[in-house]
This record gives sequence, C-alpha cells and structure tokens, in this order.
Amino acid sequence: MPLDDQNTVDDAALLARYARGDAAAARALTARLVPRVHAQAFRMLGDSAEAEDVAQEAMMRLWRIAPEWRSGEAKVTTWLYRVVANLCTDRLRKRPRGAVAIGSIAEPMDPAPSVEAKMQADARSHALRQALVALPERQRLAVMMRHFEGATNPEIAVRLDISTEAVESLTARGKRALATAMKGQAAALGYEDE
Repeated sequence: MPLDDQNTVDDAALLARYARGDAAAARALTARLVPRVHAQAFRMLGDSAEAEDVAQEAMMRLWRIAPEWRSGEAKVTTWLYRVVANLCTDRLRKRPRGAVAIGSIAEPMDPAPSVEAKMQADARSHALRQALVALPERQRLAVMMRHFEGATNPEIAVRLDISTEAVESLTARGKRALATAMKGQAAALGYEDE
C-alpha cells in the first residue's frame, strides 16, 4: 500500500500491519506518533534529550505489544500517551529534589585568561622588562626589590649598603624613569592615557 494511502489508515490498522511484518506501516505510524509523543514528554520533563529517550522507549513498548493489540478496546494514541506519562513520572521521581534539566544550565566560565588578555599581559611584561633594563643599575635594583620582591626600604638599604633615604630617592627616580619610558606605549599596551 502506498504511503499516501497509509495517511488515511487509522493507527490500530497500521499497528496490525506492522505486527504482520509491514515495514511501511511501521514507518508511517512512527512518523505520525513520534512528534506527538516527544512533545508530550518534553512538556512534562522540560528536557529535549530526556524527551527523546522517553519517546523511543514508548515506541519500543508499542512495537512489543503490537502482536497482542486488540483493536477496538483502546485507541493506540490513548495507550501510548499513558505510557509516555508513566515513563515521564518515573523519571521525575528519580530526579533529586531541586534538580535542574542539564540543558538549562549555563556553561561554566573558563577561569583562564583569554588569548587576547594573555597576549596583552605578555606585551606589558616585555615592555616593562625593556624599560627596567634601560634604568641605571642601582635604580633598577631598588625598584625591583621594592615592587617585585616586596622588600621594605630598610631591607633594601641593608642589601645595597646605602641609607634608607637613598633607597627612597632611587625608587622614586626609577619609577619616574619607568613612567616616562612607558608613557609612549600606553595605548599600544592597552592603558588609558592620562
């Protein structure tokens, strides 16, 4: 029987034909019922993947009972919708309280910096190293110990064998020299010009 003719045949007749081995009847019944069954499962579960699983299981149960189907006792759709409702209810009972459908959960944010941010940080670090290298040695050492190692002015004074006032002067001049060296690169390094 052509597919066009099967569109006018009721569900029970198609199911009986499937039970006798008519693959075309099975395809026609599947095309007719699966969208409705999936929609019902989706409304109950709120998750498309779960709804697909339920629709597939419900159709498998329909195919298994096809040889014993007694036409006239119940509509195929009534029986199938009841199976879908029961399968969905079972799934909902098994969900932990407060469970949320996996599809409604947002993707977690990646804590790693973006490639652009990493490139900019690398460019800033390179520019700072270049500017530090250009400082006179004692200024460079004082600035690096103070701002990179976290040493206090008295600790730097002991390490460089100078007075605390000299450390303050070296770090102040070093920072001014760095600011001047970096000023022309502010826009390229992503800093706002002040």
